[in-house]
Amino acid sequence: MADQKIAAYICQGCGLGDRLDTKALAQIAKTDGKAHLIREHEFLCNADGVATIQKDIDEGVTHIAIAACSRRAKTEAFYFPTVAMSRANLREGVIWIRPEGDEHQETTQEMAQDYVRMACAEAKKLIQPTGNPTAERNTTVLVVGGGITGMTAALEASKTGYQVVLVEKSGQLGGWAGKLWKRVPFKEPFANPADTGVEAMAAAIQADKNIKLYLNATIAKTDGAPGRFNIDIATESGSVTQEHVGAIVQASGFTLYDIAKLPELGGGVNPHVVDQAGLEALAKAANGGAIKRADGSVVNSVVFVQCAGQRDDSGKHLSYCSGTCCNTSIKQAMYFKDQNPDVDTIVIFDDLRTPGNGEDFYRSAQKKGVTFTKGKVAGVTASGNGCKVTFNDLILGDENTTIDADLVVLATGQVPNSGVNIDPSKLEAETEAAAEVKQISILNLNYRQGPDVPQLKQGFVDSHFICFPYESRRTGIYPAGPVRRPMDIAQAMEDATGATMKAVQAIENAAVGRAAHPRSGDLSFPSFRAEGCTQCKRCTVECPFGAIDEDEKRYPVFNEARCRRCGTCMGACPVRVISFENYSVDSVGSQIKAVDIPDEFQEKPRILILACENDAYPALDMAGMNHNEYSAYVRIIPVRCLGSVNLIWVTDALNSGYDGVMMMGCKHGDNYQCHFVKGSEIASIRLSKVDETLKSLNLETERVQNYEVAITDIERVPQLINDYAAKIQEIGLSPFKF
Repeated sequence: MADQKIAAYICQGCGLGDRLDTKALAQIAKTDGKAHLIREHEFLCNADGVATIQKDIDEGVTHIAIAACSRRAKTEAFYFPTVAMSRANLREGVIWIRPEGDEHQETTQEMAQDYVRMACAEAKKLIQPTGNPTAERNTTVLVVGGGITGMTAALEASKTGYQVVLVEKSGQLGGWAGKLWKRVPFKEPFANPADTGVEAMAAAIQADKNIKLYLNATIAKTDGAPGRFNIDIATESGSVTQEHVGAIVQASGFTLYDIAKLPELGGGVNPHVVDQAGLEALAKAANGGAIKRADGSVVNSVVFVQCAGQRDDSGKHLSYCSGTCCNTSIKQAMYFKDQNPDVDTIVIFDDLRTPGNGEDFYRSAQKKGVTFTKGKVAGVTASGNGCKVTFNDLILGDENTTIDADLVVLATGQVPNSGVNIDPSKLEAETEAAAEVKQISILNLNYRQGPDVPQLKQGFVDSHFICFPYESRRTGIYPAGPVRRPMDIAQAMEDATGATMKAVQAIENAAVGRAAHPRSGDLSFPSFRAEGCTQCKRCTVECPFGAIDEDEKRYPVFNEARCRRCGTCMGACPVRVISFENYSVDSVGSQIKAVDIPDEFQEKPRILILACENDAYPALDMAGMNHNEYSAYVRIIPVRCLGSVNLIWVTDALNSGYDGVMMMGCKHGDNYQCHFVKGSEIASIRLSKVDETLKSLNLETERVQNYEVAITDIERVPQLINDYAAKIQEIGLSPFKF
């Protein structure tokens, strides 16, 4: 670090020069920040200000500290990729959240001076990343699954000029769509069932020179990382072929919920009760003629039972709505009416949901004579040569309504083909469980955290449904279609296109060593000091993305291309040997220690806020934009994720005389909002152990608090801060000040 040349730039624009003593800030940068070069500028983000900074960089400045607006603002103007840069938030973080007036000037100026000290301290600890030296670029996309989703993904990837390897476990393309007689229409007027389009897509796949197709094949092993995945493909003949790809689209589709689990509705016990796939087979066999049952008799009356084994809160069946079943039943009811208007066709529903086409398709079925009845089916029993359906009419309230039908169709819903999520190392190699795991895995990942992509509790692949819909917890692997959530053909095709674009982006990022979302473009990657490592495995276990393995000596091995740069490993490390070039225990710790802590006689508390840069910090910025006031006693440091918070920062803050520490992270749990999926949850588990430490130091447990904050909490966050500051005033200043 001896060759560092640090420059500090103090902006006077946006009212900063009117509210703050910028000459005093410049002096702080010189004396406390030890900056080699200090400049004040009337409007730092304008062309002249940017040119001034660039000129200094050209003349040898290596590290810059910009005291102006939030680090989230003016990112294009303040883009200097050749130097390490820190930002002091004087606009949104100081003058916009403090009231005007002489009585507030002193504390407002103190806030600004501390942020200048912190920016200078941070800049000294940063190294400008140069990228991953092992970066590779393989422009082949692996698509797993040859249904509508997989075929769409393959064709879209080919259009970009990328090569595609398409693997389908059966002997033909099409998946469930290939088994359909017709599909739900995609566009106006939504009047009639439409052709599936599967044959045309399959022909396009076969004719595309960019697409290599494997039929009757499965993935035997997936190893490597974005830009350099190694894939073993097992074929029906028993041979194994290896392919090298840059990214993966998992389009492994769904299976219908097992009808045999619904014996009370006749499933699995009555041959005249079928699921929606069973009816498609009958319709396809009829080929536009009269639909016949399995015994060969023509169907003259049919009842469709919606939500069969779905939306069940008992825990016995599916808890969710599959979203597509209502439209499918409407379509299938039209099969009968289009062939013979006299067929008695009834749909019994609790709620009728028709995404994508409003009520047009439903209205069209009504015009054709399909009867829709709101009710709850209690049972389906054999009756003569047909079935008797007993249901509670939810409109008339008649508990004993029955309908006779030749055929009953159960809308049983979609169950994702997502594979298993079990660590194979925990299973005995020769047990039946291990054999089952090997058999039903989709990707067979060579990851220490399991052979398939982590899943939600319903079994759908865990993609970040709020912020990054196609991002799974395995970098470079993008789930698409019904494996991600229930969806119809139109939705699956759109989903496949989005996932393909993410796969292309992953390959391009990997080629230059950049991170994927949410820190897209970040060239840093983790490193560690082996001489200090205790081989505790906390980093390998806690990494949400499976980016850390172990070598033969049990030291961590960082797979940079898988890494999302969240810093969870850094927060997990008890000996603090893990760091990034532009984010480390030292870079945050130096900011904490740079704050001027008033002594006990000044009666000015200092509260440290460690705020997630993805939700909490933007909420604070927007609170500033709205001029929502909060305490002048807080000092805010944005962190990549609350999971990156190392408890040494809390200890250092308390030992330095801070009176309290607030941590603001994202909501965690089933409906998480954490951009790094598990970071805030892991942080919460770590912080649950802080109370005992505080008690051992004779400190009140209220001095360290953890809050879940959403990006929309623009009003709530300032109130949390003010309430916390009042609490600190109530319990008194920290005894470590004395």
